Amino acid sequence: MNRHYHEETKTLYRARDGAIFGVCKGIAEYLDFPVFWMRVITVIACIMTGIWPLLIAYIVGALVMKPEPVIPFESEDDREFYNSYVSSRSMALHRLKRTFDSLDRRIRRMEDIVTARDYDWESRLHE
Repeated sequence: MNRHYHEETKTLYRARDGAIFGVCKGIAEYLDFPVFWMRVITVIACIMTGIWPLLIAYIVGALVMKPEPVIPFESEDDREFYNSYVSSRSMALHRLKRTFDSLDRRIRRMEDIVTARDYDWESRLHE
């Protein structure tokens, strides 16, 4: 059963399949607004402001907005990890390394128990 984590609050992401950086599509999806009209409003605002101010704001938005996740979140932990990874990749990689180091220690302890000389006798005695 593959249930996806249901978001209770919307988060503003840059769309991966948008026309130019996905900013307009991301904002439109966040506001539940048609993408076509968001692009029309952006072009009109760009012309009305003299192109450069809105163009600079658009580029800043593309740099600041997090990209949309490739697959939907299955839990709050997935969301937290994705947000930490996008915000600070080195911190997220450090956290991932800590998790795998912990798993490695647990596996080594299990291997030590299973490969110990007394394991065979202990398993026969406890049957």
